[in-house]
Amino acid sequence: MTTPLRVGIAGLGTVGGGTLKILSEHTAMLKARTGREIVITALSARTKNKTRSTDISGLRWFDNPVAIASDAQVDVVVELIGGAEGVARELVETALKNGKSVVTANKALIAHHGIALAAMAEQSGALLAFEAAVAGGIPIIKALRDGLAANNFKRVVGILNGTCNYILTSMWESKRSFDDVLKEAQEKGYAEAEPSFDVDGIDTAHKLAILTSLAFGCAPSIGDVYIEGIRRVTLRDMEFAAELGYSIKLLGITSQTPTGVEQRVHPCMVRMDSPLGTVPGVFNAILAEGDSVGTVLFEGRGAGAGPTASSVVADIMDIARGVAYKPFTLPVSQLNPLPFSTMEHLKSSYYLRLRVIDKPGVLSEVTGIFKQEQISLRSFLQHSHKPGEPVNVVVTTHDTQESSMLRAVDAIAKLATVSETPYMIRIETL
Repeated sequence: MTTPLRVGIAGLGTVGGGTLKILSEHTAMLKARTGREIVITALSARTKNKTRSTDISGLRWFDNPVAIASDAQVDVVVELIGGAEGVARELVETALKNGKSVVTANKALIAHHGIALAAMAEQSGALLAFEAAVAGGIPIIKALRDGLAANNFKRVVGILNGTCNYILTSMWESKRSFDDVLKEAQEKGYAEAEPSFDVDGIDTAHKLAILTSLAFGCAPSIGDVYIEGIRRVTLRDMEFAAELGYSIKLLGITSQTPTGVEQRVHPCMVRMDSPLGTVPGVFNAILAEGDSVGTVLFEGRGAGAGPTASSVVADIMDIARGVAYKPFTLPVSQLNPLPFSTMEHLKSSYYLRLRVIDKPGVLSEVTGIFKQEQISLRSFLQHSHKPGEPVNVVVTTHDTQESSMLRAVDAIAKLATVSETPYMIRIETL
């Protein structure tokens, strides 16, 4: 008879609590689907005596989570503590060195240290699994690594942060400012009290670095991701975008280009009728383009107890079945040392919002700068205003080089007739 797979869980927050619930309530189903009983033999969290939806009174408790990694009654360590350093990293490294497989939802840890951890797993024969680290309940890791493994990928584009998507969706639907909607998101628990990790694009960048590695067979390189958050997006921008047929989304984009692999996180204008243009609220969505399969779209809840725990347990089930794979598709020694492209090489079309003093010659000054940089303009928009007040003007361009666009924006910002720092958003074709 097959022996049970013994699981130790470190971290019992939202995702840890959801994982505990699934493993406790779906015992028979998990055994039927894997052919092996999965049992919880160790737990650790900041607080032991806390009211939880699942009874833990009969389970062994560890005040020091790292001790789980050396415990003889644990086969698989589930790390749900979070953070790229500290206890989380020590726990995972200790487990892998001891030959214990690891399941984690920790995107920061994988983005910063994934290759070193994968090497440890290879050396000890353990498995390092991190489906839950990207897009919550959407099985995008397995899709890129297994289901779409026959493809050479052109690009992967995604809405990877539910907090940002909720804020942008709510701004448009309720016609409120970023600050107002952020406060509401914090009150509802969709945003942290310190929201920088989400709204400044860092969370999305961690996830994108992981997707890049899986898509293109290279080591994750978070340092080569261009990162720009959503704090400067205004309701005015959304109104102009809608007038042009676009919605605004924070996207993570990785693609193969002649100058190297692009990795960029920033607000984008996407057509309202495009696959990502109508993704609502806290949902995530990922679009992948392969040479054989074409374009495929994955959409679902990107966070929360149930969706993320679903991915954690799916990884545990793989281990119970005896599934073996390389964390980043290829052995560490075979990962490609690909060059990464910088933003100056990006070719895109652009939206530029200006606030100018309404006087003769203003637009000719602006268009003169674009002409000097050889930037072809697609459209002008101007909303009505009271005489004598500054006016909002929007310019969109045809495809041009980012370096040229940045020079133009810098020159326009220095004009005496421009009363506010111009704001630029890239337009993405999906």
